[in-house]
Amino acid sequence: MSLRITPLTDPEAGGASRRLVWLAAGADGAPVGSASLRLFTREGQRHLAELEVAVHGAERRQGVGSRLLEAAVAAARSEGRRSVLVQAEAGSPAGGFLTARGFRRVLTLTYARLPLADADLAAIEKDAQRPCRGYRLTEWDGSVPAELAQSYADSRRAMDDMPMDDTDFGTVVWDVERVVAAAEAVARRGELLHTVAAVDESDGSLVGFSELVVPGDGRGDAQHYGTAVLPEHRGRGLARWMKATSILRARERHPLLAGLLTDTAEGNAPMRAVNDALGYVATHQAMEYQLDL
Repeated sequence: MSLRITPLTDPEAGGASRRLVWLAAGADGAPVGSASLRLFTREGQRHLAELEVAVHGAERRQGVGSRLLEAAVAAARSEGRRSVLVQAEAGSPAGGFLTARGFRRVLTLTYARLPLADADLAAIEKDAQRPCRGYRLTEWDGSVPAELAQSYADSRRAMDDMPMDDTDFGTVVWDVERVVAAAEAVARRGELLHTVAAVDESDGSLVGFSELVVPGDGRGDAQHYGTAVLPEHRGRGLARWMKATSILRARERHPLLAGLLTDTAEGNAPMRAVNDALGYVATHQAMEYQLDL
């Protein structure tokens, strides 16, 4: 198959990454596939690139994916990256394609959904109303209030030991600028960010959080972005308390919302147990593959 691979550059570089893009076109100029390489630019992840490759169904098994992959991997090498990550749905041909080209499977993610029409809201409300001694909850929409910003940024280290198996993911370094920028990015997309956080009553610091992003029209499915508790405050039921409260708030404020989506590393047994207890139902799994450069 005659192919032309055209390199492009994403004009909207984010604060934490930038993207390189390639478009594959056939002899007639019609696009047949694309690749996107996200280059992380923040401290703690400058070694990492994240790749997505898409090929039109009718054009597969003709070398399109291989050519796009070669271009992206060459760019990752030239950018001094140590690792390239790609996600593929479990059982899809992509797994074999990646393995044959030197990628290895490093992480399994379980995707789950809470269908709100079938949710046991009484049980969830019981979880939300069960107090955790020494703690209280606070909530906000959009960007974190200024008086909580530094404490919220500090609490983000709760994600640092999230089970990532053999993934060379690095460490995401959070500061006030980054948490504000992340919230602003959600708002620019027209979506609604709601955060529930746990407060240590002994000193007023935030020790955990649960984020939910809702479509701007309040319909369809919302997406959980992260739920985490600082290591020294775990084992007290805070994650379940925060997530239950987030579910109830979404139900109250967005009655047309159909469901809530979440994804969890297979090795993260505590969070999977929280999701199971709240009624989330697994929908599918995906694998992360890594190429070590």
